[in-house]
Amino acid sequence: MILPRSAFPIFLSLAALFPLSTALKFDLQAHTGYSNRYERCIRNFVAKDTLVLVTAIVSGRKGDGQMVNMHIKDAVGNEYGRPKDIAGETRMAFTSHADAAFDVCFENQLVSTGISLNPTRHIELDIDIGADARDWSAIQAQEKLKPVETELRRVEELVQEIVGEMEYLRTREQKLRDTNESTNERVKWFAYGTMGMLVGLGAWQVVYLRAYFRSKHLI
Repeated sequence: MILPRSAFPIFLSLAALFPLSTALKFDLQAHTGYSNRYERCIRNFVAKDTLVLVTAIVSGRKGDGQMVNMHIKDAVGNEYGRPKDIAGETRMAFTSHADAAFDVCFENQLVSTGISLNPTRHIELDIDIGADARDWSAIQAQEKLKPVETELRRVEELVQEIVGEMEYLRTREQKLRDTNESTNERVKWFAYGTMGMLVGLGAWQVVYLRAYFRSKHLI
């Protein structure tokens, strides 16, 4: 496929819409015992049936007295992986089961004593979602695509993901609006019912008091 000269500015403009992903870097201090409060979690949102690639680069080595465990889960209870005692580069790929936020959690356990004071592990985390998670080098080699064609395919899938996300947000907004209108309708009828009950109670009190006073010959 030959790309016309006039298409290059459009291609560059589209490519500029998608910033390069940068890895998240942090230090994780070791601790003794197990507790969820020692976990450090990074949360992200993903749509259903979306490919996610989690790449974690952990400093140190196995057997140095520290054990870093990783746990990937989402907000609705789905488990995507729980690798233990990771060191070096670890990759985990999964397809999401629901429209929900997912957490990538790390924990550094101290499994032996006699090491340096306040031992830590340095972690570099990179999360790719959707088109960014695919191996475009393999796709390019398999389908014998040119670099420009591969990049256009990647940008096309990114645009489709954005359109899908906008459609998802529109659907969510429609559901929220319907819920809001339904709630307002119920509140309105509840208010009418409450007013009717108060009016009926007031009329009954007037009738009852008049009958009571007449029986006592007060009126």
